[in-house]
Amino acid sequence: MENLKELQAEFNDISDFLIALGDEKRQSIIIELMATENVCKGLRVNDLTEVTGLSRPAVSHHLKVLRQAKLIEYRSEGTKNYYYLSHDLSSIKKLQNLLVNVNKVIEGSNRK
Repeated sequence: MENLKELQAEFNDISDFLIALGDEKRQSIIIELMATENVCKGLRVNDLTEVTGLSRPAVSHHLKVLRQAKLIEYRSEGTKNYYYLSHDLSSIKKLQNLLVNVNKVIEGSNRK
């Protein structure tokens, strides 16, 4: 039972990250940021409204959620903000670890 408590703590630790990843519109923004010719340069809100078909406020909201989950970052050039994928892989590593631990629990229950 201790393993399950640890798993619950791991789920709680990355819940914001999972919520951010779980939305199709945010997934399309992430994919678009990956598809950008110069990934590090980033895209502006206007660029993302064109490719996603979302309004500016909707894109801004989704970008805020993605920033809070540390999936994306932005930089300012004058009055323009450019959004790009974060290089902080800590949440991705936590998710990978969680999946390994879930797999261990499932494999352990199959042996019984």
